[in-house]
Amino acid sequence: MEGPRLTALMLLLLTLAADRASAKGEKSLEYKIRDDPDLSQFYSWLEHNEVANSTLQLRQVTVFAPTNLAFQNYKARDGDENIILYHMTNLAHSLDQLGHKVLSELDGNPPLWITRRRDTIFVNNARVLTERSNYEAVNRHGKKQVLHVVDSVLEPVWSTSGQLYNPDAFQFLNQSENLDLGLHRVRSFRQRVFQNQKQNDFKLEGKHTFFIPVDEGFKPLPRPEKIDQKVIDGHIIPNHVLFTSATPLDEEYETLAFTDMLRVVISFTMESDGKAHKPYVKSNTVIGDANHATGAVLAEIVKANIPVKNGVVHLIQRPLMVVDNTVKQFLESFKGFEKEDGPLYKFYQVILDAGGDFINQITEMKDLTLFAPSNAAWSETTANNLLTDRKKFREILNLHIVAEKLSIESIVEQNVKQKDCFVQLFQVPTMADRKNLYFNVVHGPAGNKTVTVEGGGVNATIVQPNIAATNGMVHIINKILGVPYTTVKEKLRTDPMLNKTYHLGEMSDFNKMLDEKHTKFTYFVPRDLAWKKMEVRDPSAHRKLFMKEFTYQVKQILERHLVISDRVYTMGALKKLASNTSSVLPTMRDHLRLRVRETEKSKQNQSRYTSGYYVEWQGEWIHIFRPDVECTNGIIHVMDYVFMKEGDIVVGGPDGAGQRVASFAVVASSHLVVLATVRWLLH
Repeated sequence: MEGPRLTALMLLLLTLAADRASAKGEKSLEYKIRDDPDLSQFYSWLEHNEVANSTLQLRQVTVFAPTNLAFQNYKARDGDENIILYHMTNLAHSLDQLGHKVLSELDGNPPLWITRRRDTIFVNNARVLTERSNYEAVNRHGKKQVLHVVDSVLEPVWSTSGQLYNPDAFQFLNQSENLDLGLHRVRSFRQRVFQNQKQNDFKLEGKHTFFIPVDEGFKPLPRPEKIDQKVIDGHIIPNHVLFTSATPLDEEYETLAFTDMLRVVISFTMESDGKAHKPYVKSNTVIGDANHATGAVLAEIVKANIPVKNGVVHLIQRPLMVVDNTVKQFLESFKGFEKEDGPLYKFYQVILDAGGDFINQITEMKDLTLFAPSNAAWSETTANNLLTDRKKFREILNLHIVAEKLSIESIVEQNVKQKDCFVQLFQVPTMADRKNLYFNVVHGPAGNKTVTVEGGGVNATIVQPNIAATNGMVHIINKILGVPYTTVKEKLRTDPMLNKTYHLGEMSDFNKMLDEKHTKFTYFVPRDLAWKKMEVRDPSAHRKLFMKEFTYQVKQILERHLVISDRVYTMGALKKLASNTSSVLPTMRDHLRLRVRETEKSKQNQSRYTSGYYVEWQGEWIHIFRPDVECTNGIIHVMDYVFMKEGDIVVGGPDGAGQRVASFAVVASSHLVVLATVRWLLH
């Protein structure tokens, strides 16, 4: 009997059997699929495959059926109907019975890899729609059958002839010319595998993840010569089958190159330009050696989730672990920005459009760290306005460069040291005149650490740390430094070292005005350390500050720190006004009389914390810890002192009479402590 007639007869028999089951109040699996309008494309495949129809009629089966939306996102090719058997197994498995893999009914029985991630189950890279799955039925031969619905079409390995088979990772690499990999070729990496006699790494039985760089990523020379045995090992994650959708982002997995002398881990990440997302893989050499530099290498996954007999293969844009680019060359690798390609293509584009000789500047630097804003950071409206003022934009670019090599580990270590010294935040000077970067480490659950960096009033998170270059490091951040996007109030609320000032302002309703968009504020803000010093010197007054009964006095103290004018006063401007004689600033409370001086580093003392601006108030020289924190409606100067006078806090006595409590600034012993602190800062 001819094939089409046989298929029609089988479908007729199945339909009759389904109708009989329906008359009894039951639906067969075939009827269930046919009856679901969201599975119509999959049913069309089913109609055209004799083996699949025979399987449904005669045997046990588990069916993974993609939705119609899954087919819309699938790039179809001739003969696609044949891979319906890759969506079927010869045993009936409910979701809780699925192991780490099941064998499909496709020729060669290539496996389907099962991943459980919390309450979500994945088959290869497809998510199981659990609420529509676990449908069980019995065919007319009494064989149990189960239906699960998935959100993606399952794709096996295709050969160029259209045939399907089940290679392991070595066969995939060795016979890549016979496989349908689009325009990608992997000859260069295969050659290095053979030259280093690492074929057995790709023949490993079990479940593994293999990253294979395409030929395009082996330029320029002598990059291929850097692919040694350890680098090859750094492209393999043993004992884990990691598909992109099923793998948590930024979770690190040990590679075969994780040993006592060399430690290399790999994680997945996702880069966005505000519109689309692209998967990337990042190798991080935590401990390197003479031939393998510490730091991270980022590579785009150009063809993901290729299932093989012993795991999964991902084709990547360039080799991992190999650090052979300068920072300039790393940026230039995104010169195909017209295609919106790479995690920093927008940064590179604006540099070329308005950055002047910025590229030449970083070329001449021997050691540097670049904090590079991500593509998404440039989607902010305020960022586009920068390009009209080239001088301002160049200053902002310089704010992103530090003239030393800073890894994320050294930033965390220095931050801990500075907190032990009560300085609280690690800071470094930038290439922008008199502007520093300030770092904070936020400790999350399970020991996770998030590192933030502030520059010019903008607090950004480091989202991709430690991208290694031959002359430095690149950290990708999620904001553009120096382009304020928060009001004074919002800055106080979100800054980790201004919690107490913000709390006092909320308690006394002082903060409400700080959100006004058309007002210009200059706010001298005591950081938390300043309040802590006050607590040590005068615990009674400090305690009263945080009691509701004293909100009026608190508001008056804060008013002394706030200047409202038709302009903002940077520390540079105040220095010009008040370097030799005192300048009077009209605050909300009274007049603030200040002198300003700037202290440079000395050859004898190279500490970063002895340099900077100081203001003199009532005979005391006060360190401005962070000057010129820009906001959309003003500027903040973070300082190490509280402007308090005698009589600012009134404490009621036992008989109800008011008793004046002197501030710590007028107590003789407090004078000595403050002076000692200033001497320590200066020397």
